[in-house]
Amino acid sequence: MKRKHNRGFTLLEIMVALAVLAIALGAVIKAVGTSAVDIGNLRDRTLASWVALNHINMLRLVREWPDEGTRNGTVEMAGREWRWELQVSNTLNEDIRRIDITVYGEDKEMPLAELVAYQGHL
Repeated sequence: MKRKHNRGFTLLEIMVALAVLAIALGAVIKAVGTSAVDIGNLRDRTLASWVALNHINMLRLVREWPDEGTRNGTVEMAGREWRWELQVSNTLNEDIRRIDITVYGEDKEMPLAELVAYQGHL
């Protein structure tokens, strides 16, 4: 009676398994890295939107008729400095002004948030 001996894996099988594992781990690492960048961008855009909303709400709370023109400034939120630009313009209705606000990050040239609001004459 002959016994079958389990001889294990060959070197080629082990090399193929390691290659497949390396490719899979590379894909996982890339996905995690991309996800981390996306989360950072989403956080920045959310905070920039809050900066824009806060500024519009402050204008409304003051209850003053905004003058036409452009203004800009900075504000701190969440431990960061945010640049904003505000453009106030007339509309076809003389009792309503259009307010466009654009918010930028500390060192970014592209806007992270843009908001349009309208304010009526009180």
